[in-house]
Amino acid sequence: MNKFISLLNATIAKLAVILSLSLCASYAQADELKDISQMADQGQTAAAIDKLNAYINNNPKNAQALFMKGVMLAEQGRRDEAIKVFTDVTEKFPNLPEPYNNLAVLYADQGQFDKARKSLETAIKTHPSYATAHENLGDIYARMASEAYDKALQLDTSNTRAQGKLSLIKDLFGTGNKTTVAAKEPAKAVADAKKSDSVSKKAVSEAANSAATSSTPAKGAEDELSAALNNWAQAWSAKDLDRYFASYGASFQPAKGQSRTAWEQQRKERINKPSKISVSLSKINISVADSNNARVRFKQSYRADGKPIHTTKTLIMKKEGDNWYIQQENASN
Repeated sequence: MNKFISLLNATIAKLAVILSLSLCASYAQADELKDISQMADQGQTAAAIDKLNAYINNNPKNAQALFMKGVMLAEQGRRDEAIKVFTDVTEKFPNLPEPYNNLAVLYADQGQFDKARKSLETAIKTHPSYATAHENLGDIYARMASEAYDKALQLDTSNTRAQGKLSLIKDLFGTGNKTTVAAKEPAKAVADAKKSDSVSKKAVSEAANSAATSSTPAKGAEDELSAALNNWAQAWSAKDLDRYFASYGASFQPAKGQSRTAWEQQRKERINKPSKISVSLSKINISVADSNNARVRFKQSYRADGKPIHTTKTLIMKKEGDNWYIQQENASN
C-alpha cells in the first residue's frame, strides 16, 4: 500500500487551490480562512485545525471550511477523521464531485478499492466531464486487476496469461497508479460571486463543468508536469531509486557543482538509510515558459523515521520527447 500512501501524499499536492470551493459571506470570512490556511502552511497544523473548528461551529454550512478541515486532517495522516469530514461534505453538498474523489483516494490508501470505486462513480455521476475522477477510476480498476492477477499467480505460478497481464499493467503504470486528490478549481467562478455563505448548487455545477471541459496547450502542459511531479514524489516515497533517478534529465545539474555520479551516490545513501520515507507536496505553482520549459514551485514535507521537515522547493523542468524531466532542483527553508 506504500504506492497509494505516496500517491495520496503526492496528490495532496494541489489541495490549497480547491479551498475556493464555496462562497464566502464576506471578505472578513475569506480573510479568516486564508489566515488559517497560512497557519497550516507554516507547520502550525494543530493550531490551524483548532481555529478552523471554531470557525465551522459558527459557519456549519461553509463547504470551503469543511473541505479545508478534511485536507488538513489528511495531511496529518488522520485519514479516518478526514474520511468522516469528506463524507459529511458529500452529504451536505451532494453535487460537488471533488469530495467524492478525495474519499476515493483515502479509501484506496486503506485498500478499500470497492469503496473507492463507488465514490469515483458517484463523482462522475454528478459531473460526467470530471476528468480527474475518470482517470482515478481507471487507476482503481487497474489496481484491483493487479491484485486479482497476483492472487491467480499465487494459486498457479505457471499461469503465463496472468503473468503477462500483470506485467502489462505494471508497464502501463510504472510502479503504481496515479490516483490523485481533486486538484482543480471548479468553483472559482462561484466563489467570485460572493452572494452568500451557502453553496449555489446550480452555479457550482456550471462552473465545475466549464473548468473540467476547458482545454488549452498550457493546461495540457500543466497536467503533464503535475503527473511528472507526482511520479517523482511517489518514487521517492517508495524508495524506488530507478524511477526516482529517471525523473532527472540527462543534463540535470546538481547543486553546488557536484558531479552527477557523486550526487546519485549521495542520494542513494540518504534514501536507503531510513526504514520509511514519506514525501508530500502542497501549494504547487506551475509556470510554463514555452512548450519545452517550465518552472514548478511548491511546499515539500519530508518525513523519514521522525518529524517532518518542511522546505520550499523549485524545480526547473524541461520536456524531452513526450516526457518532462528535472533539470535543476533548488530548496530553501
